[in-house]
Amino acid sequence: MPDTHRVKISSRGAVRLKSGHLWVYKSDVSAPEDIPPGSLVSVTDQSGKSLGTALYSSSSQIAIRMISRERVPDLLGLIRTRVSDAIGYRNKFIRDTNAYRLIFSEADLLPGLIVDRYNDILSLQILTQAMDAGPVRDALISQLTAQLKPASVIERVDPRVRELETLPARNSGLLYGAKTATTFTMNAVQFIYEALEGQKTGAFLDQRENYAAATDFAHGEALDVFCYQGGFALHLAKKCNSVTGVDSSRPALEVADQNATLNHREIEWIEANAFDLLKDYSTSSHSYDTIVLDPPAFAKSKRDLDAAIRGYKELNLRSLKMLRPGGILVTCSCSYHVGRTDFLEMLASAASDARRTLRLLEVRGQAKDHPVLLNMPETGYLKCAIAVVS
Repeated sequence: MPDTHRVKISSRGAVRLKSGHLWVYKSDVSAPEDIPPGSLVSVTDQSGKSLGTALYSSSSQIAIRMISRERVPDLLGLIRTRVSDAIGYRNKFIRDTNAYRLIFSEADLLPGLIVDRYNDILSLQILTQAMDAGPVRDALISQLTAQLKPASVIERVDPRVRELETLPARNSGLLYGAKTATTFTMNAVQFIYEALEGQKTGAFLDQRENYAAATDFAHGEALDVFCYQGGFALHLAKKCNSVTGVDSSRPALEVADQNATLNHREIEWIEANAFDLLKDYSTSSHSYDTIVLDPPAFAKSKRDLDAAIRGYKELNLRSLKMLRPGGILVTCSCSYHVGRTDFLEMLASAASDARRTLRLLEVRGQAKDHPVLLNMPETGYLKCAIAVVS
């Protein structure tokens, strides 16, 4: 993938890059029509001054994803080095687990690549034209397998992303090895992992440290809403007298129940729509000492922000009404477009409407295996507030 193509960006795009951001949108890029999709390109400002090297997408609204402030004579060598650096970072900071995000796209300076480790299985997602190129794929897999020696490497395919990037359709499947199932451990809690099942790459690893933090404060009777495969519920069961997990997905609850059996935990699982259940429970005098809210992203774009805030407020308002004095609320948002300030203002409004007093114990983000680039706010998306109610 030779560095022979050159693109010029607008002054607005140049200011963005000089601020430390790594993306330039299509509207700020002037590129020759003959640049092949996924090319390595030199980026210049309007005066021709070099701004570094990027991966180019011919179809995404994010046309430029910077990969270096310098010239890149050997992309495959750089990719191998970045993979090694990402592994080294996790070795320094990740504890009490054999499951974590190994490569987090731009945050590890490998834009368009996600790799998660689940014990001896690696789960990989490719999101851009450049990372989908055959030589890049080969370099990634050879470096990962040489350093980590996994039993298997699995590719999880997002068909919508491949369509947006105008990439040929692929099926999820094995790239290396033959193993597709294992168990992994987070905070001394065990989980079943089926590599080709579930959402995303298989589990929500970004909450790992929040699971442990919630356990520190949880007590009494607990309700875990949007429990998926039981991440919070299984942790709460260490401390609480009883735990109920709620999700609308029967397959997810079946795995959650298997996880409970694996950990010798007694947990009640309820298949239900969370909004309907909370509405019913909050008006029928159900009460709890600990409630966890971990919904999916409500705001996929800025256009969804107002509706998302309304959704979060309804969930939190009903939960606050159900918490006993001294109760613990653990409430989360993984919507990037709902900022931390927006989220806390929503929570304050819900508390006011519920006529409850909230004292914040912690406001947290994603686990350290999902690093945040300070100059790229899109890499920091998860909010987790833990509060005591009176």
